[in-house]
Amino acid sequence: QVEVEESGGGSVQAGGSLRLSCVVSGSPFNTNLMAWFRQYPGEEREAVAAIRTGGAGSYYHDSVKGRFTISQDIAKKAAYLQMNSLKPEDTAKYYCARGRVVGINQWADPRQFTYWGQGTQVTVSS
Repeated sequence: QVEVEESGGGSVQAGGSLRLSCVVSGSPFNTNLMAWFRQYPGEEREAVAAIRTGGAGSYYHDSVKGRFTISQDIAKKAAYLQMNSLKPEDTAKYYCARGRVVGINQWADPRQFTYWGQGTQVTVSS
């Protein structure tokens, strides 16, 4: 059984930083990408960043480029999201996911991800 567990969320003032962690336990089947999504109340999940589990290639939503950095520990099946210069509009629930994509354009499509965590809340105050 595969489980995905996030940690590291919390409350911070604008301009501050947080680091999210995600660990996948078990043996995920046929995957090649780990990603972070976020969800605002009443809206669909939005891809924030993703990284190929083979180590080559990372992708970012335009709104977080230059502020967020995704990294991973392949051996631990872990992914991290370093979030700097946080803004109130970054306030959301953040989810870690693991899945498989064929084309680069699929990285932001939540339908490509089989395994999901329960999410961790990030709140940024102004």
